[in-house]
Order: sequence, then C-alpha cells, then structure tokens
Amino acid sequence: MKTLRQTNRIRWVTITGVFMALNIIMSSFGIPVPGGHLYLCDMIICTAALLLDPVAAFIVGGVGSFLGDMIFYPLPMFVSLVTHGLQAVLISLIAHSGLGKSKHAQFIRSLLATLIGAVIMVVGYTLGKTFVYSTFEYAMLKLPYEIAQAFLGVAGSLLLCYRAGLIRIFKAMELE
Repeated sequence: MKTLRQTNRIRWVTITGVFMALNIIMSSFGIPVPGGHLYLCDMIICTAALLLDPVAAFIVGGVGSFLGDMIFYPLPMFVSLVTHGLQAVLISLIAHSGLGKSKHAQFIRSLLATLIGAVIMVVGYTLGKTFVYSTFEYAMLKLPYEIAQAFLGVAGSLLLCYRAGLIRIFKAMELE
C-alpha cells in the first residue's frame, strides 16, 4: 500500500505543516502544576507519528519542537530536535511496521510504539537538561514532570487516533 507522501505530495506537505504548527503552538504554553509545567506537544508528536510516515514524523516532532523552542525558549532547542525527532521516527517506524493487520494488533503496536517513544523522551530530556543546565540535580527535579508529560502524550494520542477515529480518517484519505 502506498503512503500519503507517495500518493499526494501536496496533501502530505499540508498535513505535515498543520501538525508542525500544532506542535509549535502546544510547546508555547504549558499547564501549570506545582513545581513546573506540563506541555501538550507530546500528544501532537505522538499523534502525528502514529498517523504519518517517519519523514513527516521527524519534521513534526524534531523540527517543530526545535522551532517552538527557538521562538519561545531557545536554550534546549537542540535537545528538542534530537529527542523529539528520534521519538517521532521510532514511533512511526514501529506503528507502521505492518506486523498483524487486525485493529487489535494495530492498537497494541501503537501502544508499544508510544511507550517506547515516552521512554526516549524522558531519557533524552533528562540527559539533555543535565548537559544544558550543567547539573544532574536540576534534571532529576524535573524528571516527574517529564514522565507525566510523556504519559499524557501516550494517552492523548491513543485517544485521538483510536477513540476519536483519526486513524480511520487518515486511512480513508490515503485511499482517495
């Protein structure tokens, strides 16, 4: 089966651009929680990675996060490029691996992919913050927020893709 990028390049660029814009918007503000903020950009990154091919996923996750940080908070922008880029590519590769065609198998693959992506995000940002801020203690203080943000991204993306039906909509679009 051909991917969206192979069948309709204009639609691929448009959808990738919309997801990248959503990522930048969601990385510009956070939900205040005691001691920090939770950002919704992980939900956009995971959703895009589940729906799009690895190249588009990298553009949305890595480049979108890089641009969002560059605009709003430039210090960790390269950490975001690498961490969210790798996260998005691996989620996309695992989710689209094609093992098992049933809806149940697809959901299990998507769950596994987003959980692996969550681990990549938490480890990447923890190591990145240690490097950027030159203190392991600061990175450890932010670790619970990174974990919460990662699982918010996993749960939100799975709800959007499977409960809200985005997977079905994207499959129908690819057939047009």
